[in-house]
Amino acid sequence: MKLPNIKTFLASIFFTGCFFITSNSNAQNWDINLLRSINPQDPNSAVWKGFTNSSYPLSVATPITLWVDGKIDRNKKTEHNAYEIAGSVIIAAGATEAMKIIFDRPRPFEKYDDVYPYQYETGQSFPSGHASLAFATATSLSLEYKKWYVVVPAYAWAFGVGYSRLYLGAHYPTDVIGSAVTGAGSAFISHWVSKKIFK
Repeated sequence: MKLPNIKTFLASIFFTGCFFITSNSNAQNWDINLLRSINPQDPNSAVWKGFTNSSYPLSVATPITLWVDGKIDRNKKTEHNAYEIAGSVIIAAGATEAMKIIFDRPRPFEKYDDVYPYQYETGQSFPSGHASLAFATATSLSLEYKKWYVVVPAYAWAFGVGYSRLYLGAHYPTDVIGSAVTGAGSAFISHWVSKKIFK
């Protein structure tokens, strides 16, 4: 499979952010209206809190677990996959933080009184760090382990994390969409770099 050009992915991530942030009022209305339809007045679901709280630990634990397994089994391929997944998570984290600074979008509850966050998080809204890392991890796993029993649960979890950020009132839908692009793009970049280095 021929991988897309790295510059194309970087450009798509940047312009996705520009599009969502500078979109017209109709798009903004769609954005906030969809969030209102998902976010309840008392976002207290243990399930969706669980998805949100699992994002960072699972994104870090996945490459570590694979690396340990590769070392125990003396399997260089598994060890290599661990490095690639770790790379995608690191790239996604860096890109997310950079975009938060560049776009400086306020959280939805800071602008709208009828958005009810489960807790008042600090930091900028676009993109979602939780969703970026989840999609980076899911995409990396899917690139290396192309079995349905890996791909389907990985993306189900990533989409669950994305939805949880809306349910819990922490992000706009466009934040999550931008995060999915950022996370998936980071995974493809890590995969591309890995293939270049470890031919």
